[in-house]
Amino acid sequence: MKRISLIHHLRHLAAIVLTLMTALSLQAQKATLSGSLRGVPDGSRIVLSKIVNNRPVPVDTIRLDNKGSFKVKLENAAPTLYLLQTTQKDGGMCHLLLEPKDKVKVDLVYFADRRAFSIASCSGSRNVELYRQFNDLLLAAITPEQQSQLPDRAAQLLSNNSNILMSAFLVTFFERNFDSYVNLFAKVRDGLINEYPDDPYVKHVDQKLQGVVLPGMEAPEIEMNDPDGNTRRLSDLRGNVVLLDFWASWCGPCRRENPNVVRLYERYHDQGFEIFSVSLDKTRDAWVRAISDDHLSWPNHVSDLNGWTSSGGKTYGVTSVPNTVLIDREGKVVARNLRGSDLERALEKLLAAE
Repeated sequence: MKRISLIHHLRHLAAIVLTLMTALSLQAQKATLSGSLRGVPDGSRIVLSKIVNNRPVPVDTIRLDNKGSFKVKLENAAPTLYLLQTTQKDGGMCHLLLEPKDKVKVDLVYFADRRAFSIASCSGSRNVELYRQFNDLLLAAITPEQQSQLPDRAAQLLSNNSNILMSAFLVTFFERNFDSYVNLFAKVRDGLINEYPDDPYVKHVDQKLQGVVLPGMEAPEIEMNDPDGNTRRLSDLRGNVVLLDFWASWCGPCRRENPNVVRLYERYHDQGFEIFSVSLDKTRDAWVRAISDDHLSWPNHVSDLNGWTSSGGKTYGVTSVPNTVLIDREGKVVARNLRGSDLERALEKLLAAE
């Protein structure tokens, strides 16, 4: 009995020690944030918050010293997104993602006229460095031409850094145009899901992609009627490279893109290129008239005339048009929402791989 009691006592003691070691290990996960802030009055304060459920929760109010410098230690058991703000109403903000044990130094500049922060330099975190580059793109987009180029430049930056956790937060800036950037969302998710499966932003990106037809998947069937009432099936085009094109007669961008689609069809049809057009129209006459007016000469035009509730659109998760899906000869999705020169390059590559 004494031996059993002793063994039980030792096991209990070991459990306590393990618990204490775990607690001490978590407490030791302290990140250090230091740096300087220019562009604010001497003695200013900055508010540090952490983002919890997409809301800022104040953690500390940091007073700058007479050199505009600051230093703060933060306990993180997991990567945490922080927000720096001035104490002024409607002041600017700066997002900083700190992982446990990070030692990050940032030199910040505040532009009161633009209510914006700029990170002049940073060290100790590739997450903060990615945010710096992304933020610089935003601040540099002043002219209309620069602003028009901004989305593609920002998307390319995230695509090149899809394995950096900060990209899961920054990609949410593209949510309003999710259909157009679904490939980017997928690349960010794939670059992070294994290493950061519990991160809230990685989870959010993953949830956005649930049920969406993505590159690498087999293209789901679409079976609908053409203007003459004949049934046409997407699968009947297997063996060809197919552009699945969602459009509508009332869609201005669709109509402006149609001449390029016509040009690609005329140039590559003899090499095994087909187009399967799904209209989100509600009126047959408008749909048929647009086919004629835009010289859409291929035979595979279908619609159930249900507009946004189109069965074909629902199958592919279409929420905006124009919307395209490029499918290879085996019926696998290659890419989504390619247009212009990007579409032509992808098309040439698929046709050359026969």
